[in-house]
Amino acid sequence: MDWLGLRFGTELPADGQILLACSHNSWLVLLAFLVASVAGYCAFDMAERVAHAQLPETRRRWSWLGACCLGGGIWAMHFIAMLAFEAPIGIDYDIPTTTLSLVIVVAASLVGMYTLGRSRLAPRHYVAAALAVGLGIVLMHYCGMAAIRSAATQYYHPGMVAVSVVVAIAASLAAMLLSTFFREHGEGHQLLKIPASLAMGAAICSMHFTGMLALQLVVPPGTELQLERADNAVQLGSSLAVIVGMVLLFALGVAWADKKLQRKELDLQHVSNLLRELEQVKVKLQNVAHFDALTNLPNRRAFNEFFAEKLNVHAQFKQSLAVMFLDVDHFKRINDSLGHDAGDELLKVVAERVRSVLRRDDVIARLGGDEFCVLASLGNLTEAKSLSQRIMQRMKEPITLAGRNVTMTTSIGISLYPDDGETCEELLKHADLALYQAKSSGRNNLHFFSRHLKNKATFELQLEEELHLALSRDEGLFLNYQPILDLHSGQVTKLEALVRWQHPQLGLLSPDRFIGVAEANGFIADLDGWVLRQACRDLASLAALGFHDLRVAVNCSALNLSRDDLVEEVQRALTENGIRAQRLELEVTENALMSNVNQALHLLEGIRGLGVSISIDDFGTGYSSLAYLKRLPLDTLKIDRSFVMDIPGSHADMEIIQAIIGMAHTLHLQVVAEGVETREQLDFLRSHGCDYIQGYLLSRPQPLVVIEDFLRHSHGLGSSNVRPLRPIDSNPA
Repeated sequence: MDWLGLRFGTELPADGQILLACSHNSWLVLLAFLVASVAGYCAFDMAERVAHAQLPETRRRWSWLGACCLGGGIWAMHFIAMLAFEAPIGIDYDIPTTTLSLVIVVAASLVGMYTLGRSRLAPRHYVAAALAVGLGIVLMHYCGMAAIRSAATQYYHPGMVAVSVVVAIAASLAAMLLSTFFREHGEGHQLLKIPASLAMGAAICSMHFTGMLALQLVVPPGTELQLERADNAVQLGSSLAVIVGMVLLFALGVAWADKKLQRKELDLQHVSNLLRELEQVKVKLQNVAHFDALTNLPNRRAFNEFFAEKLNVHAQFKQSLAVMFLDVDHFKRINDSLGHDAGDELLKVVAERVRSVLRRDDVIARLGGDEFCVLASLGNLTEAKSLSQRIMQRMKEPITLAGRNVTMTTSIGISLYPDDGETCEELLKHADLALYQAKSSGRNNLHFFSRHLKNKATFELQLEEELHLALSRDEGLFLNYQPILDLHSGQVTKLEALVRWQHPQLGLLSPDRFIGVAEANGFIADLDGWVLRQACRDLASLAALGFHDLRVAVNCSALNLSRDDLVEEVQRALTENGIRAQRLELEVTENALMSNVNQALHLLEGIRGLGVSISIDDFGTGYSSLAYLKRLPLDTLKIDRSFVMDIPGSHADMEIIQAIIGMAHTLHLQVVAEGVETREQLDFLRSHGCDYIQGYLLSRPQPLVVIEDFLRHSHGLGSSNVRPLRPIDSNPA
């Protein structure tokens, strides 16, 4: 088979002369190998640029540049290798055919570059590209061989030609796979390009020299044979290598510069993305800093900023502004019974309902917990009241929480600008005071701020500070004692300890003026503890005077019935003063017992176990039941003075007292009647079996010094059943 003057077959002409004395210049072969290796390295870089190009036009330019570098490098390797070929005949080259071989290999290389430019490559793409590039290299080689002009005829062994084709296709497939590898892992495997390029150069050279092994030159008989060494072959090959090398190095420089530029662009893009992310984070942080995550309402910080701006505007236009504090009534009950998720859902509903009632210019914010605040521009007091009533009415609509329908209410406190203050702090504080008053008035209520509330709050704050100081310094507080008369023996057998406070400016204060302050501010336990210790000390001093059987009753606050250490505190007070537990009686109110029966029962059993007596104070004013009275470890019931004061004028009170006495005795309890002030009341109580009386008829509460004298003398009740209590020395404390 003939192609462009090349003959493919195994049979040689019988009359020809085979040239055997052919060789290759080693330096030019090495130079060809180096050119092929540089071309391979350049192809890897160009393929990487093609793959990373963002725009189609840029990808097209890099494909053409890569194809020219790869094709030109392979062609230059072939031409230099042919210059290295030395035969005993003269050899020239046909320029058009040589140029055609260059065009063929560049076109084949362009197919490979376009293939590598795909975002995703399937196995079929690798195979197709390897076939195209491999066959292109083979065509370039044999087209270049066809450009040889000499006296010899070229014969090619088909088997070796097939081997050269396989080598070319395999080398092309390896180049495709390596290019893809470096494209995806180029940053971390740059050094691997060098051995890979050397391997590719060797593969390309192997294909060329495999093709040369298939060649046999046959000259006519009688042809003069003389090994001609072209003097300029080395010079021409070196010049071509330098030119091609410079072109390839220039292409590599362009690729390197583009890589650096692209890296900078990526860095700038990364910085831009970071700045954009930071801006987004900043916006989110601002939202977190200014908006409540649960209700999406402005939080306290945002509200304070907006409030200051709105107040300035209203000050300029001399317009009134209402500040409304809203608090959900019994919100804790929802959290405790239905869970915090239900509580969160309730807060969302409350926020939406209040917002639906407000006008467009009104502002609502969640300040924390179940507290909300509304700013509303108003013309007069009536508008504020009307808006508050609409909010309260909207809140009363049923809400479904955790599968249950509940009805909630709200309390509202209102302050007005400029009547109730001219600063944000003043208006918020005054609205909060009004809210406190609304909740104290029974909840589900609204209340406007008044100067009376401020004065009251200021007074309570001052009283709180001074009471705390009096407790810490043990100054100003003292105990008065009111005798309790045993109607059966006619003797004063008990004293009730009543705390008093000698205030430096306000004078003598009764417990109802400061007990509530202590309870509201968390130091009622300190006050009760002081009373207990002082009463035990006074009882010990009375015992030292001979009153060994005298007992003392000490009041216990309702809040103290939740303290687990109350039993230890009572035990310590008795032990430190050497008092028998039977001489101490602890008085608790009926409502205090009923508010938490189970916990109170546990504590009272512990105290009763010490030997201390337990008494229910103000009995009849609460809501206790016989079932609870039967369970509680009680010794005494104290009938509230409200039932005694109208005797004998009130038949209803008389019947109630008779019923209480009868019930108490049935339960094996003793009865003390408080507030006895007349002989008629005394006679009535004695006639119906009352055990003890206490009141002004017997004595007002007196200091310990006066009580000592009282205990030694007649009580002045004009009855043989009432005798003075004489000190004795026979009984211990």
